[in-house]
Amino acid sequence: MKRTKPSRKTPCQQSPERPRASSPAARPQAPYADPVTGPTLPGPPLFDPAPAPLADERLALLALRFTTQLGPRRIEELRRHFGSALAALQAPPRALREVPGLDSRSVAALTGTQTQGQARTRAQAELTRTQVEGVTLLFRGLPGYPAALNALGDPPAVLWVRGSLPELPEVPRAIGMVGTRAASPHAAAFTRMLAADLARAGVVVVSGLARGIDTAAHEAAVGAGGLSIGVLGSAVDVIYPGENRALAAQLTLISESPLGTRPAQHLFPVRNRLIAALSAGTVVVEGERRSGSLITATHALECGRTVFAVPGRAGDPRAAGPHQLLRDGAVLTENAADVLNELGWGAAPPAPQPDLPPEQAQVLAALHEPRTLDDLQAITRLPLPELQTALVLLHLLGLTQEVGGRWVRR
Repeated sequence: MKRTKPSRKTPCQQSPERPRASSPAARPQAPYADPVTGPTLPGPPLFDPAPAPLADERLALLALRFTTQLGPRRIEELRRHFGSALAALQAPPRALREVPGLDSRSVAALTGTQTQGQARTRAQAELTRTQVEGVTLLFRGLPGYPAALNALGDPPAVLWVRGSLPELPEVPRAIGMVGTRAASPHAAAFTRMLAADLARAGVVVVSGLARGIDTAAHEAAVGAGGLSIGVLGSAVDVIYPGENRALAAQLTLISESPLGTRPAQHLFPVRNRLIAALSAGTVVVEGERRSGSLITATHALECGRTVFAVPGRAGDPRAAGPHQLLRDGAVLTENAADVLNELGWGAAPPAPQPDLPPEQAQVLAALHEPRTLDDLQAITRLPLPELQTALVLLHLLGLTQEVGGRWVRR
């Protein structure tokens, strides 16, 4: 694994085939039947169409999204080839056959009266439903679509968003945090500390709303007054796991699945690539060698993003993934400063300190990373009885906890 910094030029390479624009000479067309609306209309100029009204273009993109045989690459190829999604839907079969990468089944799906009628019906119904439920639709190539997703080779044609989406430029001030659902107490505590410190530094925390590391990252980020984005392997109106519904209400949720889509195994690896692209870097806290966390790290590298890894205990299978990433050149991460310095984002602001007696305040200030009792005594120079008393009182206040022989902030 090559350690990389965020790049504005390196797109994710999902497959050898990449969308490419085509520009054969324009020529007049005979009247033809519009596959969406049905009536016979004079054909628009094939490669120089009049700009489609924004509402019509959104509906057309949504109809393409619901057309069988079309994925993000082919939809974008059609949009670029004809100048708009609306023009692509109005194109006759002979023109569609000239689109690079479009096979006969795709042409049939685009020109079939039944398939296009179904796609148009679904698109209109989805548009109405999102308006009723307060969900925003973002379309590739139209205003509001996150520029950060340009790092992907196959950005979604349509995004479903619930909540207020912050600006996400090509290299966003955002960090993905991922890891196992069965997180160790130490890893969960470290995740909360790191996410809170990043949030206080004005960094958006991106994760997948799963149990374990994802949940800890989201909770800590919003608890510190920051913004957090949950990228789902289901629709934004289907929260999984169910126990995270209250947490989801505090996040901005993103999905590339239509409303009502239930979580499915094949959707989670697809979701991971969005986490990677929406972040300037991805922190892997815990995960086995073959896990979704490492899939996200691979996507991050393909997008030209930076991969960070948190060291764990030797022999713990949950630490095997981060340790492999570290061997391959990932940035060793023990605190927020490691992330901020690597990306050139300045220093982390100090965590707000509660009004505590001097000894307790001194101990809490030393816990900007997990510490053993010996570490704390060496740093604070407090006598052992006073140090132990301070730790017990901080624990009773809910400010610290002991995890695996180390003291950490909660």
